[in-house]
Amino acid sequence: MATKKMILDLDTGIDDAMAIAYAVGAPDVDLIGIIGSYGNVLVEQGGKNALKILELLGATDVPVYLGNGHSSTTDHFDVMPISAQIHGKNGIGEVELPEAKRQLETTSGVDFLIDAAKQYGKDLILVPTGPMTNLAEALEKAPEIADEIGNVTFMGGALTVEGNVTPYTEANINQDPEAANAVLTSPLKSTMVGLDVTMRTLLTRKETQQWRDLNTKAGTAFADIVDYYIDAYEVTNGQLPGCALHDPLAVGVSLDPSFITTLNLNMKVTTDEGTRGRTIGDQARLNDPETNVTVGINVDADRYLKTFMSYLTGLFAKH
Repeated sequence: MATKKMILDLDTGIDDAMAIAYAVGAPDVDLIGIIGSYGNVLVEQGGKNALKILELLGATDVPVYLGNGHSSTTDHFDVMPISAQIHGKNGIGEVELPEAKRQLETTSGVDFLIDAAKQYGKDLILVPTGPMTNLAEALEKAPEIADEIGNVTFMGGALTVEGNVTPYTEANINQDPEAANAVLTSPLKSTMVGLDVTMRTLLTRKETQQWRDLNTKAGTAFADIVDYYIDAYEVTNGQLPGCALHDPLAVGVSLDPSFITTLNLNMKVTTDEGTRGRTIGDQARLNDPETNVTVGINVDADRYLKTFMSYLTGLFAKH
């Protein structure tokens, strides 16, 4: 049993599924739970997808809780057509996996996070790879956890490159800019793994073929799921020779920060029209002696990919 404990807060689409696999396959951390969010799919679909992926990987001891089903400023959520195009309508590349035997937990994901922060403190790693809605609510409900959680590494934002929804805005931040701003301007210290580094970390059919060649259920299923993602990238990001490992890179960085080169910055998220959802330095705190966000600006993509393939291929070989 590892000392470090991890919670993933994600909207289980394709890169989220790879993030789950990375967390399960990593030898130096215990995945103690998943909080479902909205984004790539509706929250209930994402939670069920997470359970299916966990069962496929033999990790049926990991509970899945549901978080918020919409942003902090709306009362409903609709999946964007581009999300369905990239991840498939079911979120996992239209691959049909068996319904999981384990059910979704009845405790709220926000309460689970707060309880885990109290229980594990500095040994807790939280990796949000969807909207920040659940984390913002947890900080509002229990502000003291900002000092209790040991490590928050999130996938979201874009500092040195354009966004992927607008020229300013990355998709996860775009879902709930107000929540993201509340998190980034809180006392919580976090690491931002944005498009700056995830778009440099690519997977190709060469790697998915290695999974297919294992002739295991997990290897074949993940090859099918990720090949769908690669196909979508050929349409939406044709200049890239593969698909970006957005969410699994955040999991990797949470365990080994040396994968990325960073810049320390006090940040905010703009909520005004025109640049809504932009992750940018906060001029009001520019000269503060302490910063609360560590931003990834470059990545050792080759070393990360080697680790990623070692963890996932080793795990898929067993299942």
